[in-house]
Amino acid sequence: MTPVQLSLSYGQAFVAPDRRRHRSSMSVRFPEPPLLAAKGACALISDSTLRNNLAKQAGDLSVKGFLTDYFATPDHWDVKTSATRVLRALNAWCFSQNRQMADGSYVSSLSAMVYRGREAHLFHMGDTLVFRLRGAEFEQLSRDHVTDLGGYRYPSRAMGMDSGLEIDYASMPLKQGDIFLFTTQAVQGTLMPSDYVRLIREDASDLDAACERLGAAARDRAQERGYGGDQFCFQLVRIDALPEASEDQPGRVYGDLPIPPELSPGDRLDGLEMLSVLSRTAQSRVYQVRDLHSGREMVMKAPSPELSSRNAYLEHFLLQQWVVERVTSPFVVRIMEPSRPRRFLYYLMAHVKGETLTEWARRHPQASLEQRLDIANQLGKAVQALHHRDLLHQRIHPDNVLIDVHGQVVLADFSACHLRDVDGHRRSRGLVRQLGLTEHSAPEYALEDDVGRRSDQYSLASTIYWLLTGELPYALTPNRLRSHTDLEQLAYRSARTLNPEVPVALDDALRRALDPQRALRFRRMSEFRRALRPPRDPAGGSGEGGSHRPREPARFWQGVAGILLLLLVLSWLLR
Repeated sequence: MTPVQLSLSYGQAFVAPDRRRHRSSMSVRFPEPPLLAAKGACALISDSTLRNNLAKQAGDLSVKGFLTDYFATPDHWDVKTSATRVLRALNAWCFSQNRQMADGSYVSSLSAMVYRGREAHLFHMGDTLVFRLRGAEFEQLSRDHVTDLGGYRYPSRAMGMDSGLEIDYASMPLKQGDIFLFTTQAVQGTLMPSDYVRLIREDASDLDAACERLGAAARDRAQERGYGGDQFCFQLVRIDALPEASEDQPGRVYGDLPIPPELSPGDRLDGLEMLSVLSRTAQSRVYQVRDLHSGREMVMKAPSPELSSRNAYLEHFLLQQWVVERVTSPFVVRIMEPSRPRRFLYYLMAHVKGETLTEWARRHPQASLEQRLDIANQLGKAVQALHHRDLLHQRIHPDNVLIDVHGQVVLADFSACHLRDVDGHRRSRGLVRQLGLTEHSAPEYALEDDVGRRSDQYSLASTIYWLLTGELPYALTPNRLRSHTDLEQLAYRSARTLNPEVPVALDDALRRALDPQRALRFRRMSEFRRALRPPRDPAGGSGEGGSHRPREPARFWQGVAGILLLLLVLSWLLR
């Protein structure tokens, strides 16, 4: 017997003299079964302000952009992760465009509902309206976010309005026969809840006709009361059938993908053969694998089998692949696509044939200053590539830096990588603390202060200091701090005392990047990277006092000036 799948019907109606000038947009997408099982179906409505020259474009963009990107997210992401990431990326683009426009904007309210399995997920921004009709109960599911200015009501917390986006999220169980109504703020003051119930129930078999009845009634009521009733839109979605309820299987998490079991060399999973175990930690497993179809060697990262589905790290694990896919840089490890559909929760990375920075430093104790600074510069480019995509790495240390057989640096391990300021500083710090602070972690992680790009700058500088000297910059490592008073014990040890080849200018740059106070470090990573460039003139740029050693032409002219001054003084005395 064929299992019952989610089924729904929908209807729509616009009330506007000129549909091309309408400022609202709405849509429903019901994909084919494979995608339906992974992502569900979507219903959306968007609405912009009356006094916006780009109102229609703003409404259409938010609806089309969400539908395009949401269904392109990885299948193993849960609904909330997929929709939230898409909405925030879309908001960032709209906001950046708005800052360049003098006439009009891409600001719009948006309500999106995803129907997956036996649940509905509502994502809401601004003042669009979503209602549910269940039996005779008519309930508003969305909240009105509006601001009154000069007698006019404007949406607040809307798409494209600010660099940060606050999203109202709610999930709810579905029942067969549930009807969801999507409309805009323009309908306020026209129809009563009893009107909605009566007009929808009058003939619920034809949802398009029901939407037309709602539109006509709202227009007539608005005209009776003197409202500007020429911009109404209604969308109805009815749940016709639901899939059979099934108990969750142990070990299954977001997207119905189970955590892989413990694997050993020789085991096979999804067409991948395990070659070796690279790492086992409380949070994850890292394996070297070979694709049996293509023969490619890759690295598989999977959550630890001991983790429960409520573990905060497991929730973040789902974002790691997407986070790294945003970055295109030869200095950041690449994400690889599997040749077969995944049946377990993991992701694949390119296999870097080489060694960690710790191993490299142990094998090359006599490496020159130029070689070490070249590695430092490459590592700085890797961190800067992450920052350009608003990402924090948060765990920069020698064991997470790989050097391939050609001497190229590749930054790896994104277990604590996080979008900057998206979910707040608390969550960024929480990820790092759960994984454990390292001796290269910035002091603010231990003291639970705000973190940001300069926190990565500290870890980068600490790693470079270690690369140049073999030691740490402070006798008391920041991961052992207990209070802000402990910061006074952090006395910087000059890198030149441990390695006299370090130029004075570079030592000063390291001192600044390693300042215990985050605000006193370099404002931009590019400033710090400029200080990492190898000195062009080894005789004048390194060694004891090298950066202050004047060149020979300068000494010559200083001597000439001294003689002239002496002759001038003698001429005055002999008068």
